[in-house]
Amino acid sequence: MERTEIVSVFQKKFFGLALTIGAASFVMAQQKVNVFGNVKDANGSVGYASITFKSQQNSQLSDAALADADGNYKLDLAPGSYDVSIEAVDYKKFTQTIRVEKAGAIAPFVVVSDGKANLNNTTDIQGVVITAQSTKPYKVELDKKTYDVKSDLTAVGGNLQDVLQNVPSVSVDTDGTVSMRGSSNVRFLVNGKPSALLGIDDGANALQAIPADQIDRIEVITNPSAKYDASGTAGILNIILKKTTKLGFNGSVIGTLGYLPKTNLNTNLSWKKGNWSWFLNGGGGYQEGKNTSRNNISYTGGNIATATQNSENNSKSDNYNAMAGVTYDISPKTSINLSGNIRTFSNDSDNPIDYYDFNRDGTIDFTTRNSIGRMTNTGMQGDFGIDQKLDDKGQNISVSVSLQSNKSNNSNDITQITNNVLDYYNFTRQETKNKSLVVKLDYELPIGENSTFNAGYKLDDNQNDYDNLVLQQNDIDVPSFVLPSFTGISKYNETFNAGYVQFKSKLGPIGYQVGLRNEHSKIDFSYPDTITGNVVAKNKDYNNLFPSVFLSYDFAKNNQLLVNYSRRIDRPRSWFLIPFFSFNNSRNLFSGNPDLNPSYIDSFEFGYNYSKSKLTINPTLYYRKEKDNVQMAVIQSPTDPSAFNIKPFNVGNEDRYGLDLNGTYDPFSWWKIMGNIDVFGYNTRGDLYIDNKFIQSYNGDGLSTRMRLSNTFKFDKTLSVQIQGNFRGGQKNASQDIKSIYFFNLGATKTIWKGDGTLAFNIQDIFNTRARKSTTYGPDFQNDMYMQWQPRQMSLSLTYRFKQGEKIDQPKRKKDINSNSTGGDDMPPM
Repeated sequence: MERTEIVSVFQKKFFGLALTIGAASFVMAQQKVNVFGNVKDANGSVGYASITFKSQQNSQLSDAALADADGNYKLDLAPGSYDVSIEAVDYKKFTQTIRVEKAGAIAPFVVVSDGKANLNNTTDIQGVVITAQSTKPYKVELDKKTYDVKSDLTAVGGNLQDVLQNVPSVSVDTDGTVSMRGSSNVRFLVNGKPSALLGIDDGANALQAIPADQIDRIEVITNPSAKYDASGTAGILNIILKKTTKLGFNGSVIGTLGYLPKTNLNTNLSWKKGNWSWFLNGGGGYQEGKNTSRNNISYTGGNIATATQNSENNSKSDNYNAMAGVTYDISPKTSINLSGNIRTFSNDSDNPIDYYDFNRDGTIDFTTRNSIGRMTNTGMQGDFGIDQKLDDKGQNISVSVSLQSNKSNNSNDITQITNNVLDYYNFTRQETKNKSLVVKLDYELPIGENSTFNAGYKLDDNQNDYDNLVLQQNDIDVPSFVLPSFTGISKYNETFNAGYVQFKSKLGPIGYQVGLRNEHSKIDFSYPDTITGNVVAKNKDYNNLFPSVFLSYDFAKNNQLLVNYSRRIDRPRSWFLIPFFSFNNSRNLFSGNPDLNPSYIDSFEFGYNYSKSKLTINPTLYYRKEKDNVQMAVIQSPTDPSAFNIKPFNVGNEDRYGLDLNGTYDPFSWWKIMGNIDVFGYNTRGDLYIDNKFIQSYNGDGLSTRMRLSNTFKFDKTLSVQIQGNFRGGQKNASQDIKSIYFFNLGATKTIWKGDGTLAFNIQDIFNTRARKSTTYGPDFQNDMYMQWQPRQMSLSLTYRFKQGEKIDQPKRKKDINSNSTGGDDMPPM
């Protein structure tokens, strides 16, 4: 109660301050008006152009701006007539006279390449062909890489999981686990914030519920700065959803049919006029899936000599999502935005498992376990933000508030029969509820022309309730009873308070950014003891400092060295702490460990970025040292030798080092090549002891490789084909040997209806080879496993676009918070 009152008082006082500042800014803004526009040539935007506005009435009213990488600029001007001059590298000087009457967009200025006639208006350049640098599928910035989803033909009509398979430095396992540079501790954000669109667990089901057609780009932050949350030792993936900046009413609709049976229909709509911008994204779909797994287990002791387990999980799922928002510019210095989204997901599954136990006495036991389940999930989120310019030099303060709610219900009817005799019938149910509040305050102060100071505060409060129930009936004539080891109500609450300061500047060719973040984590959770039934309460309290340093050296334009360091933390997730066994597979039972502690990592990177018209290459050497890393212990059950208990433990340390090489090459205008190679070494040291008894060694050394290569062929202006190959090398330590995986994807697009339509076809896993094979070693067993999450899939999609007006970008007050179109609240200044 006390914490809630403090938060409420803080919000009221801050909102009052923000609105007061906004009102004052509104009055002051009457002297000048905010204008914005774009510099382009016949093929697209021209970056880093210098634009000078010389007033014809008063030279003191003159001003100038430098366009960003996309050719966009903004500045405040007094109404009147101006002589505009534009200069850009490789382009002739441009001059034109314009009249500024009111705030808003200025018609795009069109420049021509050096050596052509200097033309001053758009009608004069018809028929002139200008050769410009082609759009790259990804770009490298000081502390992140941005992947353009539009360049990926193999994911058209798919979902977020399909898109992530093609993102540099990222790999997706057969069960939907996402990893970066071999580590699966990845932090997901949507538009810069934790999102209800990803549900409670951020698992494969959540990734499949976000359509690829609603994704604009993905930001890959392998070594986040102090401005980002410190969690996620592998890095951060920020999913930026589409939000158009075109005037008038614009939109698109895409429908998809596929096999395994899949249907999707999604739309993106927007309307922009004057100070108002609206958007609506939404859709839904149906999909069937098939998950196949096999286990062959050899035992060195006990009654069972060998055992096999075969299962095929067939599922049918529905998902629907909608997101709507509005942005209103109260004045050239004050903007507010409001948005909300809702997501629903349901899945029906039929999962039979066959067990064959070959006993040492020559007998064979045959067990069939069939689980019929249903899972539903509903997530809702509301966001509100204020963005306030404090002066005309870029000083800015922003606040955002996000409220989220998730509810999940998972139930199963399980029947197990051994040698044609009923073992038991089970009914399982797990209800999970999550509520969260995220409040952010960010301040930005430009210092001179090359320096920026940032500071901010973040409150992240989460409440999780888990209600587990397992009933068992051993005979149809006997009443069912509760299994206490699997039943009970658990609560998990976590509150993070974080503050950061960050300074960025440039001295000649040397750029640097230094920052420091402090995070205080308070975690309280409770659960019933499975033996006594008494409620056990636990709490954890951490306070840590997380520094970051980023350095760059520019040899020339698009030719630079990048060096950085950051410290990160991996906090155990709630289900890793709560000690309740899962029950969907009686021979593989997972439970949390309430004594699990965070892991800490020190991460170093040394990179180089070179970009020319046809070639881009970005090699990065990295080294990560992790302390108290988490390993999954697979322990034979003391009551059932054929069953295994899986539990996480902090075991030893791990050093990981490697070379991550990304590159693109356009040998011809009709052929584009994009590749990613990640060669990494690992050195893991740690032995697991329980009650002073040695359980398992996790020592391991070796090299592994991730490779991806895509070739895109443009046969004419309307037809393109993309072929993609993927390879994931094996990895081995004392407890597990994971085999290599390879697979190929194919995508093709055809533009129709004079550019208003696109027909797309793709095949995921052409040769049906995407399956995980591994061997797990224990003190008294060896388990050879095969698992294929999804077989080969095909889809056909049709997109129709309806639009008005030309693209005129909004003035970008701030790149890092509140605005859905620019990545939301954790994006650093570039």
